[in-house]
Amino acid sequence: MSPSPPLDPAEWARQVGLSFRNPGLLRRALTHRSYCNEHTESLGDNERLEFLGDAVLDFVVGEWVYHRYPELREGELTRLRAALVRNDHLAGFARLLKLGDALLLGSGEEASGARQRNSLLGSAFEALIGALYLDAGLEAVKRFIYPLLQQATELLEERALLDPKSRLQEWAQAQHLGTPRYVTIGLHGPEHAPSFEVEVYIGEKKFGYGRGPSKRLAALEAARDALRNIGLSD
Repeated sequence: MSPSPPLDPAEWARQVGLSFRNPGLLRRALTHRSYCNEHTESLGDNERLEFLGDAVLDFVVGEWVYHRYPELREGELTRLRAALVRNDHLAGFARLLKLGDALLLGSGEEASGARQRNSLLGSAFEALIGALYLDAGLEAVKRFIYPLLQQATELLEERALLDPKSRLQEWAQAQHLGTPRYVTIGLHGPEHAPSFEVEVYIGEKKFGYGRGPSKRLAALEAARDALRNIGLSD
């Protein structure tokens, strides 16, 4: 059974809410070099757009984490940005958008199942960002990427922040002190931009304090503060 033909790039863009003034940029972003080898009339592959998109993503994601996590230090922000722009994470965004359905591939790549390959999907997502930047500018890129970053918040908090709560719990149990307890002591700011305050106790002793835009982030900062106080910070 032969594979289904790819979705028309313009139709795919319409389905995900994108509109390109220059449809040639979109088509090029979705064109793998293997397709160009078999279709000499093509506009070119997406590798140069991938290069540009990589740089744009670094800036946009860096700005997003800077504003979203005001309590984090430089090293933590760097790790968080790096986690978000990893190829496998970008491939996840591409799958969410069904980007693979619209990729233009050569017959060999098609037969090998490349449409669902992480490396190819992540690169195509970068190329798409590069094309969108050239077509509509930085603000259009932000409008497109910010909702995807927001959806990834839980994963980022648990994995990219290296989970200081787990490290603190391991230490407390090794010292036979019991399980850390997190207490919300304050909530400030407007509803759309809250600031929570959390303290962490082990037994009856307070070990750390943290602030953040959610209880979860404030608790992570409290755990991180506790690790600094007991000499276990990075």
